Amino acid sequence: MKNLLLTKGFFPESLLRPTVNYILQTQLPNGCIPWFTGGKADPWDHIEAAMGLTIGGELAAARRAYQWLAQEQLEDGSWWANYLDEKLVDKNHRETNFIAYIATGVWHYYLVTEDASVLREFFPTVKKAIEFVLRYQAPTGEIYWAVAEDGSAKKDALVTASSSIYKSLECAVLIARTLGEEPTHWYKAYQHLGNTLRHHPECFDRTWEPKTRFSMDWFYPILTGIVQGKSAQQRIDSKWHTFVEPNIGCRCVSDEPWVTVAESCELTLALLAAGEHAKAVNLFSWLFQFMDADGGYWTGYNFRDDVIWPREKTTWTTGAILLAADALTEHTGAARLFIQSALMESVLDDTDQSLHAKTEH
Repeated sequence: MKNLLLTKGFFPESLLRPTVNYILQTQLPNGCIPWFTGGKADPWDHIEAAMGLTIGGELAAARRAYQWLAQEQLEDGSWWANYLDEKLVDKNHRETNFIAYIATGVWHYYLVTEDASVLREFFPTVKKAIEFVLRYQAPTGEIYWAVAEDGSAKKDALVTASSSIYKSLECAVLIARTLGEEPTHWYKAYQHLGNTLRHHPECFDRTWEPKTRFSMDWFYPILTGIVQGKSAQQRIDSKWHTFVEPNIGCRCVSDEPWVTVAESCELTLALLAAGEHAKAVNLFSWLFQFMDADGGYWTGYNFRDDVIWPREKTTWTTGAILLAADALTEHTGAARLFIQSALMESVLDDTDQSLHAKTEH
């Protein structure tokens, strides 16, 4: 289809209804949302798809998605990396940003519905998840990216993953405060992580090649509120031509001719957060060409070879489409979740030793 420019108040309900239905039809009876029918599920992408259901008004289905997570949560507050046919398939590690994302999903549901019962229902799940993640915050502030089956940390950190956790910590604090609690140590961990992401790049990518070739390392600090204002605009400008392919979308990595729809949606949100509204509208308008007849969106496109790759229509890609459409049109109460920070962060002094008293595994 031709490019469609979305504006405030113009949520294309009829166009996106099949997209919502694509997620709904892929969801399993127990609430789990796999990548596609017969595919695996992971906690982060499951939540991304669940937020799409919430935007589409499928509130019971979205709530079932969170109930599945609550049922599958391990005693220590974590989830395994992957599940298939309702069974776990990867006990090698648990990813901390996957685990923290439950806070973002639950807060998103509340912003759309203003139903505080969902906060009360899932706060125990959120609390256990956040406490698990914070056990793996390094003394220097970053959060280790993964945890082995025996509970030992995989001691390195990713900018993108830690940025995602930063947003989830914001949401967790807001959930707690809405319920009348003051989780001081969550807020301090949030401050510490933000300070490290802004000022200490040496704390990331210590044991592998830097991930700067990945577009998410470029825009996730904007998407999650770490970099704001003029600094965000400068960050966008610095690599716009490196990652953005005109009339197609955002590359996943700088050195491959591969555009991915989910990254393009997330960049749309980051552009809105940076005040680059026109760029956001235009970028998102290019993505409708990747919608299939059933409402699902292809994960990626190789523009050098002119082929869809992989031949997968993932529910998390579809969820990202709905999140970006909501932000552009301000359709729901959660439209601004990823384009502004609702939690004021006071300046953190690097010498504040109280924030270095972290349990290191």
